[in-house]
Amino acid sequence: MNYQEIKSQIDTKETLLCVGLDPDMEKIPEHLHKSDDVLYEFCKEIVDSTHDLAISFKINTAFFEAYGHKGWQSMEKLADYIKSNYPDLFLIADAKRGDIFHSSKMYAKAFFETLPFDAITINPFLGKDVVLPFIEFKGKWIILLGLSSNPSAYDLQLIQELETREYIFEKIFKYGSWWGTENNTMYVVGASMAYKLQQVRHLAPKNFLLIPGIGAQGGSLDDVCRFGLTEDYGLIINSSRAIIYADNSTKFAEFARQKAMEFKDEIGKILAENKKTRSNRNRD
Repeated sequence: MNYQEIKSQIDTKETLLCVGLDPDMEKIPEHLHKSDDVLYEFCKEIVDSTHDLAISFKINTAFFEAYGHKGWQSMEKLADYIKSNYPDLFLIADAKRGDIFHSSKMYAKAFFETLPFDAITINPFLGKDVVLPFIEFKGKWIILLGLSSNPSAYDLQLIQELETREYIFEKIFKYGSWWGTENNTMYVVGASMAYKLQQVRHLAPKNFLLIPGIGAQGGSLDDVCRFGLTEDYGLIINSSRAIIYADNSTKFAEFARQKAMEFKDEIGKILAENKKTRSNRNRD
């Protein structure tokens, strides 16, 4: 899936929503536990009820890998189901891989060749060796962990070099622009870090940013859009728990759709206002 195809999805659906699939066994509705494949059935119902309200789904692999071979099979079946039934949706593996070249080559083969993902989150700590095997796959994307919103992000990402006063996270964006382009490289920026988005946009003016942390983690949708939107949108905004755990009854998928619709409507208003502002500015 290329840059223009992602932008077209946003134009068509008037949303930036990515639904995060983090299936926690303790939160999955009780009636589904009778299924032979609980993780798959739960996520499949979420996907079927929200696919027309989102441009993307993000599968958090940890919630499947925790159950070994069976969990991996569930994830593979889910990824295949999404790409077979909703091929226009941008499918992200939230796997946070990051290893030396030969290992990264195998990870890239796993997620981009064996599995049908369009993108994978990458921990860039080991540098260029991590990235190159992934960006060799045409039409696929890497999403570098740029600036996260977890409390201990300050331990490393917001350290400044003494000489340049440059933050570690700024280096990630700088090196990312050398390794890839806006056509194959995105970045993760936590929603609670919206106040840093102006710095981020200086370093990555055209790249798409994957923004987790709206709602449950205290991020502000208005702030993220105000500081992060570009002319080509440039944002994919993830919501996981607020949508998929909106209810735990037999009607959980209906409630998930309702939450996704509320999120879509909120984003739609922001996009319409942003478009109007740009139009007025161009007219002046």
